Formats: sequence, structure tokens, C-alpha cells
Amino acid sequence: MSTEQTFSTEWLGRTLTIKTGKLAKQADAAVTVQYGDTSVLATVVEAKEERAGVDFFPLMVEFEEKLYAAGIIKGSRWIKREGRPSDEAILTGRMIDRSIRPLFQGGSKKDVQVIISVLSADLQNDHDMVSLVAASAVLSIAGLNWSGPIAGIRVGRIENKFVFNPTYAERESSDFDIIVAGTDKKVIMIEADAKEIKEAEVLEAIKAGQRELKPAIELIKQVQKNVTVAKKSPAKELKTQDEIKAQAEMEKVYDLAKGWLEKNVNKILFDKIYYTKGERKAAVGAIKEQLDQYLFDQGIEKDKRAAAISRLAEEAIEAEVTRAILKDKKRVDGRKLNEIRLLEAEAGVLPRIHGSGLFSRGETQVLSIITLGAPGMEQSLEGIEGVGTKRYMHHYNFPPFSVGEAKPIRSAGRREIGHGALAEKALLPVLPTKEEFPYTVRVVSETLGSNGSSSMASTCGSSLALMDAGVPIKKAVAGIAMGLASNADMSEWEILTDIQDLEDGQGGMDFKITGTADGITAIQLDTKTAGLTEEIVEKTLNQSKAARLQVLDAMNKAIAKPRADLSPYAPRITSFHIEPDRIREVIGTGGKVINEIIAATGVSIDIDDDGLVMICGTDAAKCQEAVDWVKNIVRDFQVGEIFKGKVVRLMDFGAFIQLTPNKDGMAHVSELAPYRVGRPEDFVNVGDEVTVKVIEIDDMGRVNLTLKGLPENEHLWKDGKGKQEMGAFGGGRSFGGDRPRFGNGGDRGGRPERRGGFRR
Repeated sequence: MSTEQTFSTEWLGRTLTIKTGKLAKQADAAVTVQYGDTSVLATVVEAKEERAGVDFFPLMVEFEEKLYAAGIIKGSRWIKREGRPSDEAILTGRMIDRSIRPLFQGGSKKDVQVIISVLSADLQNDHDMVSLVAASAVLSIAGLNWSGPIAGIRVGRIENKFVFNPTYAERESSDFDIIVAGTDKKVIMIEADAKEIKEAEVLEAIKAGQRELKPAIELIKQVQKNVTVAKKSPAKELKTQDEIKAQAEMEKVYDLAKGWLEKNVNKILFDKIYYTKGERKAAVGAIKEQLDQYLFDQGIEKDKRAAAISRLAEEAIEAEVTRAILKDKKRVDGRKLNEIRLLEAEAGVLPRIHGSGLFSRGETQVLSIITLGAPGMEQSLEGIEGVGTKRYMHHYNFPPFSVGEAKPIRSAGRREIGHGALAEKALLPVLPTKEEFPYTVRVVSETLGSNGSSSMASTCGSSLALMDAGVPIKKAVAGIAMGLASNADMSEWEILTDIQDLEDGQGGMDFKITGTADGITAIQLDTKTAGLTEEIVEKTLNQSKAARLQVLDAMNKAIAKPRADLSPYAPRITSFHIEPDRIREVIGTGGKVINEIIAATGVSIDIDDDGLVMICGTDAAKCQEAVDWVKNIVRDFQVGEIFKGKVVRLMDFGAFIQLTPNKDGMAHVSELAPYRVGRPEDFVNVGDEVTVKVIEIDDMGRVNLTLKGLPENEHLWKDGKGKQEMGAFGGGRSFGGDRPRFGNGGDRGGRPERRGGFRR
């Protein structure tokens, strides 16, 4: 029996509705959220038992994008079922995960799985914001130890006015796209891409978005108040006397360990400056080894020593790193709080490839490599939002050796896709348009060493590589990761520039910011706090600018502007426009003409619907041959033009000469020689090459030619070849009336169509 409950409110001019009690009743909790005609289902299930042997909270956030939501059947001829999630779906799942994870309390080791499924998409209201609200709503009634609710909102700006939860059409006109998750007081997650926006403008957009979160949060609180879900609590275990005694003994071991850690962690971590990740790992190892020795000396057996070290050592180290930053303004590696590690930048580090850049910041090192391709190499996209193409791609790799580990290499995971997308977004605002630079561009960033924000290093490496490849980007783009040290109630905090290893713990954040010297292009924030205040966000943005300018200075010393020429190994593209209604002539029936050009020259040819023709190849001569071929196909003939062409057909009344690959002209028998020719076949043969001049283009577009008066043809006339002597009746044929029509206005091969064998 349905026990559906419905809750609605007006939010930013549209109705936001949350329903529960009807669908997915075997989940711990389930809601549907509708905004406009976009609807999503969110469910949550917690495992019955804790997962053994894990030292983290096993939260799984799965975002499912089904094509039926937009009335689409998968385009593949062979596979109609959705397969691996699209990059967009993975990024949406990551965004929701980063928004809800910080609010889980209590250190449970039970698996918690949140699944968000898009049921319908109206192609106006983006399902990512609806899904974030749905995740918050379902967690708020699931009985878990989760300290929400929160909400998410998208902020745009059109003509200097903020637009909240803009439609897809409105986003096309916006100069930034900022997603804010949290409450109206604190920020938990930010995702942004922008067109070089000033820090103060970004802050205002974030604050404006937070103000508009309140109606959605209040609606979730209303659901929370009226929907009864039993609060989950740990199952009570019946313990034997031996178990109670063992637990009491273990508590004594914990007390011994805590006492030793309080006295010694600071001495070991800060007795000297640890400049490298290896040195800091060794210091952490020393703390654990010395604690183990101390407990051994106290007569504690091995398994209890291991349990105490596992539970307490990392926590104590993290707490001491935070205390030193807050109280002493000291970092383990000796840097000031706003100091960046050693920067190194280099362009053009590899032979033969189209462009490369190597960027290092401390022990983080990324090599970015550019490959340029023809326009037809664009990536095809298919998803709920429809189909499209992508001409700039950034792929990020994170091999295990980059952190000194030996592990199997798998396909790209969520982290790799997320880092690659962030660096891609960072560079998009400075890329040239397709008309300016019609190449498809692929960047691959190989992480060779990782210790703090390799995604920001890949942004810098990509910028260097693009310039090295001669891609005319408008400006260099750099990125920096900002951190935070704070106490439990956030009454004390400090912003850290360029965080690494030990500095990314509880009470911290990873606030990645990219941009040019003139403004921000992308942001990605996640935090291990209950949320950031306006003051923290503002200081982070301002402090990051100084750091970004410092990074840009190091990059500009390596390469200050794009190279004037492409690599000799890169393909060359020649682009030009033709009239759109002439495209069919270039393509030919069934693609016959364009495929003939491709086969003869070895180039690739791409034609946009607006008539932009792009010819790509590595052989300059062959490219030019193809360019001339296409231009000749669509050229407009002028009276007086002279051509050299082959005789392709003979008729009683004249000879047809090929002027361009798809156009013939006719020389009437009377225009073949300065004397009377009896029959055309007596004067020329099919295959002969002659020089002709255009003397007329008639109303039907037919081109009439002459061989007379051209010195190049004198060798044909010197012996009176084909000359007809006058007989009693004149001896010649009579051509009364109009000349016969021929070949569809002189176009060879009939009426061409746009089909097959080429890329459009």
C-alpha cells in the first residue's frame, strides 16, 4: 500500500517537489525530487555489518544517467544498453560525494551506498543540482549519523546580473558557471568554470548563491520533520566477562599510547626540517616504531600494540601538524604558511611529438604532451543532454610509481577523470576558436611524481605544452592548491598555500584554483570540515592569487607565448569557406567526388554545414593539391580565363574539355582551329591535352570554349590537321538551331548528393 508523502515549495521561479513513501520501499530511505520536469530518484542503504580491515568510512555515491530520461535510444548499432558511465555522470557523482561526505559523523565502518538515478530530464533544468538536493533529502531521513541538510545551487551571470539555476540556454550566455553546496552560512563544496573572473566577483557569486539555498534546505527540513524513519544505532553486543576484561585492558593500552604520543610527536616531527616526502614518511615511521618499542617495554603484547598504533598514531600526528600551524605558524617542511615549494618549468622536452611541457612543484612532477589532429578526430558525445562533439580533450594519468608504489595499472578511475576534467576546464577559456585554429587537440598529462595537487601541476604542464605546440592560446594558465588548518569548532584557522602530504587532514580543505594573470578560470573545493565561512573563502581566494602569479612567472620564463610555427611532425590544416549550397558538388553522388580527392591525395577533409572546409595532412604538396581540387570544383568561371585540359568526349558538333574535376566546357567545331574543321575526331582525340579560353557562360551555366588565338595550340594547326576542303555544296555539316545540351549544365557525373565516405 502506498504511503506517499509530498512536499513542495517555490524555488527561484520553479516548483521544487520532494516525494517519499512510494518508490524503492526496500531501501533504507528513498525520495524522488522534481524541479521543472526534471525528476530524480535517490536511495540510501547502509550495510548491516561493518567492513573488516578498513581504516576509512566506506561511502559509495553512484550517479546513474539513463538515456530513457531524455527519450533517447543509444546511437550504437550493436549496443543499446548503457555501459560504463559517461565522464559527465562520473563528475556529477564526484561532486555529490564531495558535498555530502564531510557531514558523516561517528567513524562508522559500515558501507553506505547512495544511488541517484535520473528518471526524466526536461533539458532545461540541469539534473546535477536536482540530484544534489535529492541526495541531501534522502540522507536527512535515512536515520544515519549525518549532520545535514544542505543544498546545492548553480550561479551564472548574464549582462552583470546573477542568474540562479540557469537553464541550459541561459548558461550559454553566462560568463561563469559556479556550483555551490552547503548551507546559507557555510560552504562545503564549490565547482566552477569562468572566463577570467576576478576574485571579488567569484566571492560575490558564492555569497549570492548561498543566500538562495534557504528555500531548498527548509523544504528538506520539512520532510525530515514529517517523515518517520527509525534512527539507526549500533547493535548492542552481549559481552562475556572475558570480553569486558579484554576491553578494559585495551583501554589501558590506549591510555599509555596517548600519553607517549602527547609527549613525543612534536619532538620527532619538529626536531628538524623534513624537506622531502621520504623524510616525512620516515619521521612518521619513527613515531610508530618508537611507540611500538615503548609499549613493548611496558609488557604489551604484539597484537595490542598494533591495534593501538593503528588507531591512535596517525590521528595524533595529524593533530600535532594542525596545532603547530595554528599556534606556532610552523609547517613540517619549514615553509611559511603562504610559501610555494620550488618551481620548475620547461617546454619542448620531447622530440618528434607536437608539443610538450614539464612542470614541477616540489616533488609533484607532471609531463604534458600535445597531439594535434584533423577536425574529424573530435570526440563524439552522447548523453541525457543530447549529442555533440568535443575538440579539446585533457586526459590525466596517475601511475603507481608516481607515489613510489607497485600496483596493477587499471583503466582511468573516477579520480583520474575528475583531475583531467578540472585541468581541461581550466584551459578552455583561453583556447582559440575553431575558425582561428581548426585542429582537434588532445593533451595527456602523465603524473611522474605526486605529493600535493598533481591536477594543478597538470594544468600548468598543459599550458606549457599548448604554447610549445604553437596552439595560439590567449594567455598562460596556472593552478594552485590551497589548504586549511583549523580546530574542531573552527574558532582558529589558517590558510595554507600549496599543501602537501601531512597537511591534508581533518579540519582541512583542498581548494584548487586556476587562472591567468587576469582572473580565475576554474575552481574545485572539497573540505574535511563542517563547512567554510565567508571569511575563509575570501582569504583563500586572495591568497591564491599571489601564489598563482608566482607560478605564472616561473612558467613565463620557460615559454612566454605560443611558438610561431607548428612542429614539423604535426599535420597541417588549410581551412576556407565555400557557399553552403555548393557543398553537394564537393561531396558528389554517394561521396564519389570527395572520396576520390581523399584517395588521390591522402588527406582528410571535413566540411561544416556553414561551408567551412578543413583539409588536413602531413604532406604540404598533397594538401595544396586537395585545396586546389576543391576550390576548382566550386569556382565560378569567368570569360577570358585560360585552362589546360584533356579532351574527355567528342560529339559531331564539338569537343568537351575537362576544366576542373567536376566541370567540362565545350569547344564548338568552329572554335577548334582558325580554319574549317570537318569532324572534331579528325582534329583531336579523347585524352589529348589542349589549351582553351572561356568565351561565354550561357544562361544555363554552360561554359563555351575556344582553342583559337592561343599560341599553345599552334602545333595543332601547322599542317592543317582536320581541315575540310569546300565542295560544291560547301561540304560541311549544317548545325541549325540551338546547340545540343550536354551533361547537366556541364557538371560531370549527374547531380551529386551528400552521402558516405567522408566526415561532416
